[in-house]
Amino acid sequence: MGDMLLSKQQLQEAADSAALATATALANGTIQTSQAEAFAQNFVAGQMANYLQSGTDIKDTTSVSVQTTTSGKSTSYQVTVSPSYDLTVNPLMQAVGFKTQHLSTSGTTVGGHSQTQGSISMFLALDKSGSMGDPTATVMTESYTYKCNPHLNQNGKTTIYDTCTGTRTRYYTKIEALKLAAGNLFDQLNSADPNAEYVRTGAVSYDLVEYTASKLAWGTTAVTSYVNALQSGGGTNSSGAVNTAYTSLTAKNAAGNDAEDAAHQQKTGQVPKKYIVFMTDGDNNNDSSGGRSYDTATKKTCDDAKSKGIEIYTIAFMAPAGGQALLHYCASDDAHYFQAEKMEDLLAAFQAIGAKASAQLTRLTN
Repeated sequence: MGDMLLSKQQLQEAADSAALATATALANGTIQTSQAEAFAQNFVAGQMANYLQSGTDIKDTTSVSVQTTTSGKSTSYQVTVSPSYDLTVNPLMQAVGFKTQHLSTSGTTVGGHSQTQGSISMFLALDKSGSMGDPTATVMTESYTYKCNPHLNQNGKTTIYDTCTGTRTRYYTKIEALKLAAGNLFDQLNSADPNAEYVRTGAVSYDLVEYTASKLAWGTTAVTSYVNALQSGGGTNSSGAVNTAYTSLTAKNAAGNDAEDAAHQQKTGQVPKKYIVFMTDGDNNNDSSGGRSYDTATKKTCDDAKSKGIEIYTIAFMAPAGGQALLHYCASDDAHYFQAEKMEDLLAAFQAIGAKASAQLTRLTN
């Protein structure tokens, strides 16, 4: 009887441990619900491996139930693990007619996670200078139409042509690479905030002058259209655009309060995390000191933004040493600075920024 009680205790401990481990794995996203049964059965088998008699396969006799409950942004998993097996009894019990004793038990655990949504405001300051029209080293294939198959019309007097479609290769320009990279960033933000309730974005472009900005707005629709319409041309002066990004994120409303904070608080009750994304492929130029006064003004704005708690991501895209130095200075730290020497690096940089910003939007707590 003592052996039977010990075996029952061992089985109960295995069931409880398996239920807890499975619920935790589901909550952490380590496994999906479709994998929960096998996960729990393997866990029970591992726990009982030193106690089972040879030839006993407890996996086949372990049932697993998972009930998922979702409420708002919280998900809980109730996992019940019910193992059983036939224990060969001791000789004394066999002498009175018992060969085996069926043991069964059940363990239940509830685990889960809640998803809390953060808020962000992001402003992009993007270089559209003439060098952004230069080719990268990345080849693209595009379709085009051309006249083909010349033949006479029905009157036999005029030569007419069919329209054919072909493909050809060319290099992506820097501005095309920027549009793709920014688009990927916006897609990530949209995935994290599909209803445009927690993300506000804006953008400004510049060459030697800054251009009319896309003001901060909910979601990414306006800023996507703005970036996709950019055309390369002109010199380079980042000072005005970076200042516009900063002042847009710190502007006051009529009541004298931070306008971005107020916009988010009215919608979600939250104070947003603020970001500037600053990209250039060049070196400030065309002032009396070869662009250095523009550097000084840009650095001053970056200092002001950092003092206000704004995170600054910078991307030097195939930029010379001067541009790299400026962007390295403006970045919040080394982890916020990206040196992209080819198009693939630019895509990766924007992807990384999108991932970090999206992580701010969605946080899991177990």
